[in-house]
Amino acid sequence: MSGVRSIVRGVGSYLPERVLTNDDLSKIVDTSDQWIVQRTGISERRVAADGETTSTLALHAARQALAAAEMEPAEIDLIIVATTTPDRTFPATAALVQEELGIGEGFAFDLQAVCTGFVYSVATADSLFKNSMGSRALVIGAETITRILDWTDRATCVLFGDGAGAIVLEAVPEAEADGRGVLASRLRADGSHWDKLYTDGGTSLTRSAGLVQMQGREVFRHAVGMMSDVVSGAFQDAGYCADDLDWFVPHQANRRIIDAASKRLGIPLDKTVVTIDRHANTSAASVPLALDTAVHDGRIKRGDLVMIEAMGGGFTWGASLIRW
Repeated sequence: MSGVRSIVRGVGSYLPERVLTNDDLSKIVDTSDQWIVQRTGISERRVAADGETTSTLALHAARQALAAAEMEPAEIDLIIVATTTPDRTFPATAALVQEELGIGEGFAFDLQAVCTGFVYSVATADSLFKNSMGSRALVIGAETITRILDWTDRATCVLFGDGAGAIVLEAVPEAEADGRGVLASRLRADGSHWDKLYTDGGTSLTRSAGLVQMQGREVFRHAVGMMSDVVSGAFQDAGYCADDLDWFVPHQANRRIIDAASKRLGIPLDKTVVTIDRHANTSAASVPLALDTAVHDGRIKRGDLVMIEAMGGGFTWGASLIRW
């Protein structure tokens, strides 16, 4: 199916019920609300309940996105779940979501690029559509990242939360797309930085998932430049610039990073979607959660030019420019 555009038909999200505030954290680790807010912009995060898994969160978000798109599960022929915290080593969490939705056709797989996973997945679905591999996709970012935190390490445990977000993408002939859809994507990785943000375990290494480890200053030092690089590249590829943008939806890792990147790119903060105060860093779920928030509160509307961007462990980083 050549000459197609990948159009967003619907968005959805899900957050666990349990809210963990900064004051709650101060009772279990040496920290305070003031310390966390000043350094990160985070006030609270959600924590998955016992019995809730990544596929549980993903399924809720997927159903919301399908309802928004006014589609039935049987119309979906591709599911990609971006996650660092799958239910099992195998099968893929995407296959579990597919089964729960009652879909018996098409294909499903997980994509692991840590916090950049959702952006990688949007670009992957777009590329598959352009090569005639599917026509309707659920692209989901879902994490239960609190399950791999060291709750005695205040440098990491205050940063993360659980959640899921999803979009429905549909391949439409370019002539019928009315200018909408994924316009350009830039993806990058540099494995030489692996030890700046990682887990200290893995199936092959320790037979366990391990816990999050981070060199916070090093991540911050690289983040703004890497984010700006891919965003500028996506603008260039699509023939747009920051002045044309309606909404910037960055990965919600740290408020100071978001502010610095927006300033460097020349994007006003009133065009930048920020949810980190309520969600914290939900890794691959971060961008779709922010998208769903901005769509449902009326900010992002049909025809708007939207840039999504993320950076994660690896390092991986990427951006996609979408006409909504």
